[in-house]
Amino acid sequence: MIELRQVWKRYSGHHSRNWVLRDINLCIRQGDRVGLIGRNGAGKSTLLNLIGGMDHPSRGQVRRDGKLSWTLGLNGGFQGALSGEQNARFVFRIHGVPDQEIAERTNFVHVFSELGDYFFAPMKTYSSGMRSRLAFALSLAFRFDTYLVDELIAVGDEKFKKKSKKAFEDLIASAGLIMVSHDEGTLKNFCEKGILMSNGAAYWFDDIADALSEYKKSINA
Repeated sequence: MIELRQVWKRYSGHHSRNWVLRDINLCIRQGDRVGLIGRNGAGKSTLLNLIGGMDHPSRGQVRRDGKLSWTLGLNGGFQGALSGEQNARFVFRIHGVPDQEIAERTNFVHVFSELGDYFFAPMKTYSSGMRSRLAFALSLAFRFDTYLVDELIAVGDEKFKKKSKKAFEDLIASAGLIMVSHDEGTLKNFCEKGILMSNGAAYWFDDIADALSEYKKSINA
């Protein structure tokens, strides 16, 4: 379970100290598949980062039970001077994968990403699409209780996109999901419940369709 109690968040900057999130109270149960919906700048990615522990609230508490993924859809954090293989092995080690499993998981990433010999080349030579394919393949090599997704983008040719979509569906079949997306079809396909972000507040909906309907009303008002 993920619980947010009286969570407030703001970023101190030169021009503004406005609150991004205001008094958020949420309870997301293990296995819930939730879509985060709202306008640009509504605080969706901020909330996702607080849930995942990549950021911390200015006030309030975030409590987590279970194993949460890093944010899928983002491919930062790789070391450009290291190869894809070396980066993969490093990620496995820092996440506590047993030594005897690292070679097998690294080979899975190599095969799934379809990077060929580039897998052994420095990542500073990669295109953005190649980095995304590596990051996606790496995320498939782990099993989490809840997956966090920020605008997951399918990359590669149609065959690779189809393979990736099927792999992701299989991955979350028995896990929870918290997803930021502006695509209605994606949200309806992967999510059952919704959180609408508006003016720093978060509104819970038991049905993703109701959340999307309310969002459309708000942007047409």
